[in-house]
Amino acid sequence: MTTEHSEKDAVAFVVEAGIAWVSFNRPEKRNAMSPKLNRRMMEVLDELEFRADVGVLVLTGEGTAWSAGMDLKEYFRETEAGGLEGTRKAQRESYGWWRRLRWYQKPTIAMVNGWCFGGGYGPLFACDLAFAADDAKFGLSEINWGILPGGGAAKVATELTCFRNAMYHALTGENIDGRKAAEWGFVNESLPLAQLKPRVTDVANILLQKNPVALKATKDAIRRVREMTYDNAEDYLVRAQEAANSYDSEGRKEGIKQFIDDKTYKPGLGAYDKSKHQA
Repeated sequence: MTTEHSEKDAVAFVVEAGIAWVSFNRPEKRNAMSPKLNRRMMEVLDELEFRADVGVLVLTGEGTAWSAGMDLKEYFRETEAGGLEGTRKAQRESYGWWRRLRWYQKPTIAMVNGWCFGGGYGPLFACDLAFAADDAKFGLSEINWGILPGGGAAKVATELTCFRNAMYHALTGENIDGRKAAEWGFVNESLPLAQLKPRVTDVANILLQKNPVALKATKDAIRRVREMTYDNAEDYLVRAQEAANSYDSEGRKEGIKQFIDDKTYKPGLGAYDKSKHQA
């Protein structure tokens, strides 16, 4: 017999060596997102965003699932019983933390260890990078129970893969595995489950070596310029770099100094030693 987690326990996290490992923590429900989980996720994101000991956030799931999407009972049936007010409140709570994650201060990585369905595509897209187990399952199952893939899921599919793949995925409700998800562009890479966390750890450690101001500016730039014309993107990027310089001009100068004057590193082969201007 399983016991439903409290709101606080719906999300688990631990910080280790600069990495915040955040987990959906409803394994008995395949980590389906409920109103309680959604509220707790916003609190956790608030708590971790500006912590000095956090440089990268990894989002994963406890048990055999990443997230099976929205909890059909708690998110749909029970909130809809409250009428339009209940529905809109639940939507604000879920879409709100996905939006927050898309523009998070720290780089984020989705570590998809198992099932990723429907509403799970929202936080999947919100993360900057994504890695999956070969046997993970991805699916837009909404068509199977009579609705369209809403909550941004249809948009995520068309953003990450081509038109024909997105259309087939949404209309048939057929699942794809991690390998196919990597082929379609839903994730960066697919690996055997045993290799998933070590690979994500390696990537997180690469990000930890970078200038954090430059990481945030780059995250935002990649998301913003996808919707712009070339000329608008060019103008935005000039101004984004100027804004980043205003926050961390010394960091940029230190990187140039280590390359030109000290000759201690080469930009194409790794990051400069940011500890020298943080001391």
